Amino acid sequence: MDVFKLGDKILDLLEMVFGFWNNQTGMIFALLGQSPTTFKGGGPWKVIMDIEPTFVAVGSSLVVLFFVIGFCSESVDVKEELRFEAILRMLMRLGIAEWLVTKNVTIMRAFFTSVGRLVGLLSAGESTTLTINAEQAEIIKGLGFGESLIMLILAALLSIIVIICGFFMVYTVYFRFLKILVLVPFGALAFSTTGGNRMVSSTAVSYSKYFLSVLLEAVTMALAIIVCNAFINAGLPAFTGDYADWAKTLIYLCDMTFTVALTVGSVKGAQVLTSKALGL
Repeated sequence: MDVFKLGDKILDLLEMVFGFWNNQTGMIFALLGQSPTTFKGGGPWKVIMDIEPTFVAVGSSLVVLFFVIGFCSESVDVKEELRFEAILRMLMRLGIAEWLVTKNVTIMRAFFTSVGRLVGLLSAGESTTLTINAEQAEIIKGLGFGESLIMLILAALLSIIVIICGFFMVYTVYFRFLKILVLVPFGALAFSTTGGNRMVSSTAVSYSKYFLSVLLEAVTMALAIIVCNAFINAGLPAFTGDYADWAKTLIYLCDMTFTVALTVGSVKGAQVLTSKALGL
């Protein structure tokens, strides 16, 4: 009897869960494409900007200190170092360091805008939407009571995993904003080391690499979500061709569960992947 068939209820549950997942990924793409300057209405950024002048003042003072340290460590013969070209080189280094300290926020804003636009280009298509495979939907509708009961339990388990994974991804994206906002004031201190020699200025290089890895993490997150959704939308692998229809559906639901968990793992490890891929 049709009353004992749960296929429609399973499909309704999966459609609801997939709708939740698509809403979450849509919100995540919107957040990834958003500049930290406008995050949460710009309130957190305003707090950072109120703190920034203190770090710039300290950084400007440190520029002179690091310049003296670099000059003393590199100078063997003071008379030789006081040639016009040597003095010009030192003054240029001092000027660049001071410019980086005072303009570090302006430079960061340019990177915020560029990364946000890149994420927007990635999410512009329809490949980010997760849908139920039409063939599997027909199989689920035709399942008997016993088979559909097993599928309903598995679909409920999938729903719980998707909901947890969705919230965990949002947490990861929010934590990325927190890292960026905390990193911004330290830019004035890090760039002040460029006034010194190569050994001292390595601090600025390390800061820049880490900042870029956190910033470009958004692009890796977007790619991970798009690719993992494509895994699910691609349907079942070829080796399932000899299985019964209910077994194919079982494998399909397990594959979705595994891929959703894989998506979260990829989003969580986006920064490490970005750092290794770009040598940052």
